[in-house]
Amino acid sequence: MTNPASTTPGAPTPAPEAEVVVARLRRHARVLFWPTLVLIGVCAATGYFYANLPEPWQNVMVLVGAGVVVVLLWLVPVVSWLTTRYTITTRRIIFVHGIFVHVRQELLHSRGYDVSVRKNWLQSLFRSGTVRINSGLEHPLMLRDVPDADLVQQVLQDLMEVSATVMAARRQEQSALGDESTLWTGR
Repeated sequence: MTNPASTTPGAPTPAPEAEVVVARLRRHARVLFWPTLVLIGVCAATGYFYANLPEPWQNVMVLVGAGVVVVLLWLVPVVSWLTTRYTITTRRIIFVHGIFVHVRQELLHSRGYDVSVRKNWLQSLFRSGTVRINSGLEHPLMLRDVPDADLVQQVLQDLMEVSATVMAARRQEQSALGDESTLWTGR
């Protein structure tokens, strides 16, 4: 039911609905499988070779080498996974990523876009996939290897449809009130 006071000229417009977080996503945790195996292997090799080598400097080099391998092949992928986030709200999609340089991209549902899902055999096995959001820009937004990719696609399409309906209603209200605009004299 509409409020008659909200349609009269000069009456304050109602406040827009609050933005609600629908989902917070990361890449599937499956991407941490190989780095974790590397960590286990490096720990096992370090435990086997440390203190079994004849020279003390060789034992130090085993620890240094193990530390470098752990940082490059385990810590960097884990931190990269932790710093990449996809947030879907009722108004927009927020994509945040980057370890040393923090990048934030946003895409409003009201802009309209095309949503597609790409899955390989391994992603199909784990019900994940890459959601591609093409809004007509040069580079489409890619939500890589997200869990329940089909559900994410359906939710994005529903949110875009609701947003388009709300925007159409606002345009109708603005065009109805357009005849009562104020004339600016240019002073």
